[in-house]
Amino acid sequence: MKITETRIPDVKLIEPKVFGDERGFFMETWNEKAFHEAGIDATFVQDNHSRSIKNTLRGLHYQIKQPQGKLVRVTHGEVFDVAVDLRKDSPTFSQWVGEYLSEENNRMLWMPPGFAHGFLVISKTADFQYKCTDFYAPEYERTIMWNDESIGIEWNVKDVDSLLLSPKDLKGNGLIEAKPEINEYF
Repeated sequence: MKITETRIPDVKLIEPKVFGDERGFFMETWNEKAFHEAGIDATFVQDNHSRSIKNTLRGLHYQIKQPQGKLVRVTHGEVFDVAVDLRKDSPTFSQWVGEYLSEENNRMLWMPPGFAHGFLVISKTADFQYKCTDFYAPEYERTIMWNDESIGIEWNVKDVDSLLLSPKDLKGNGLIEAKPEINEYF
């Protein structure tokens, strides 16, 4: 398993070794010892699986009071996955990192608690699976607008009108509006 830092050092790109032959393949997606040696000390309490169609954009989601670390991967299709640093004292506060995750490249992305998370489906459909370090708590969930100019995520979207967003994601706050609450909890 190869674990490397991204532009935001606490966000890690994980590339598992894949062993395959004519019968199929095997890969290890979680190994507590290997992750610990790479500086990822996580205890997971919940696994999630979502399926989305092309041009679905989910996020940017985070939780206050119960922030979640996430280990994310794609088991079918391809997404552009994004993590935004919301930790107020971090030298990379408000910066983002994005990686393409797909069933072909088998990459995973780790983001510790204190990050907003979102993804854009590139393929016809995508199955997205992730492990969380805390339970989902809808009363603490918040959303930052996917296109907040102060963050400047380069989604590489040619036709913004083609994006599929939930009503919740359409009502997200800008980082400036969210900052007082972020500062209180992170």
